[in-house]
Amino acid sequence: MWTVVYIAQNKTRAEKIKDVLISEGLLVNLRGLGNDPDNMSKAVEILVPESEAEEAHEIINSILSV
Repeated sequence: MWTVVYIAQNKTRAEKIKDVLISEGLLVNLRGLGNDPDNMSKAVEILVPESEAEEAHEIINSILSV
């Protein structure tokens, strides 16, 4: 099951976080929010498998604290 681990403010930020998570060996999906989920100019959910959620949170926290 996929779990939301972060909501990025736009697609650009979501893609950057996704790239870092993938480089750490995690599986990642992105999903746009709002009326048109394919329009990713707004907020974007970053999802990982539930089993990888804790590791993803740790990585995201380290990215955001820099």
